[in-house]
Amino acid sequence: MDSKINKAIKLRENGDLKESNKMFSELIKNYPDNAYVNYQYAWSCDVLGTEKEAVIFYERAISLGLTGKDLEEAFLGLGSTYRALGEYEDSKRIFQKGIDLFPENKAIQVFYSMTLYNLKEYSAAMEILLSCLTETTVDADIINFKKAITFYSDKLNERF
Repeated sequence: MDSKINKAIKLRENGDLKESNKMFSELIKNYPDNAYVNYQYAWSCDVLGTEKEAVIFYERAISLGLTGKDLEEAFLGLGSTYRALGEYEDSKRIFQKGIDLFPENKAIQVFYSMTLYNLKEYSAAMEILLSCLTETTVDADIINFKKAITFYSDKLNERF
């Protein structure tokens, strides 16, 4: 099984998305209760633009006990997929759980802020984005204004 998974991943990495998806489809038939196979198949569906199908397999992978970095990325993939489908409340729920489990993952936070934007929660979205920016940037100009950016991040509608 591992060699087939590795081959399918390599195909995806090389841009042969349909062949990779075909291999993962076979793997999912043979190993429907394998969390990692479900996660990889969800990812495969996602990159092919079949997001609705991806949701089922992301959720199954998580419920089957996916762990570590794969679980972290599954939360990102599932939340992002829900957002792409316009299912913003589901996206928000998944991202909130992902942030609870992986508070250091800035990508989850950034995608969460996009969902908040879609839900018209503009202030919260901007606060998260600005926080991610000031915590991760190497840009000297932004670093010079980090204190001010951080101060204003949750006061964007206030006048002084």
